[in-house]
Amino acid sequence: MDTKEIGVVYGTEDLLTSLCNSVIRVLNVATHSKVHYSAMVQRITKIGLKPDIGCFVLFDGGFSGLVVLNFDGDTALEIYEKYMLNMGMPKSELATSFTSDEVANILGELMNQIVGDFTGKVRRELQTNITQNQPKMLVLTKQVMLSVDTPLDRPELRRVSFFTEENNIFYLELAIDRTEFIKLHDFETHEVPDADDLLNDMQQAGQKAEAPPPPSDDANEELLKSLGM
Repeated sequence: MDTKEIGVVYGTEDLLTSLCNSVIRVLNVATHSKVHYSAMVQRITKIGLKPDIGCFVLFDGGFSGLVVLNFDGDTALEIYEKYMLNMGMPKSELATSFTSDEVANILGELMNQIVGDFTGKVRRELQTNITQNQPKMLVLTKQVMLSVDTPLDRPELRRVSFFTEENNIFYLELAIDRTEFIKLHDFETHEVPDADDLLNDMQQAGQKAEAPPPPSDDANEELLKSLGM
């Protein structure tokens, strides 16, 4: 057995990086803007929802944990507006307050996509499975501490700062049981195609479908024979 293969370990920081990359992947495509995260990560002792909008998702399966995203009002509105404008909505029809249900619904949907992207990568890259619950969004006036409803023997908690294109900040917090994945042998992973590439392929396929190819000579002959000509 190759000792080099056994030495490949995928731990907490790798899971956190994968989750952060899912945030970037989904928000960059959804808002058509550039979001990035800090190169520094914080070790924290508590995880919770903070004003103005907090969103959390529980996951369970191969490993258990809790993901939280905390937005202030300006950040929530920026992400919401850019998402809706990217979807073709006129600005005059958009909500103007972060307390609007529409803003919370959009952020909840984006969080669902983020965790879905992350769980897909876990299946492909770590060959295990985790399931998520429906994201919960809350408009808050004060901090609310959370605890994971699944037993974490050795919990590890992290916080990462994210920055939007307009330099607004939001935070991702992760609580996860300390775990390591050790690679025993090589295997192939299949990357998910880029969302823009998929959209272009669908549009091209639609154009081809609208203009079917002309019938061949053989097809014309068969038609004439069937008509007795």
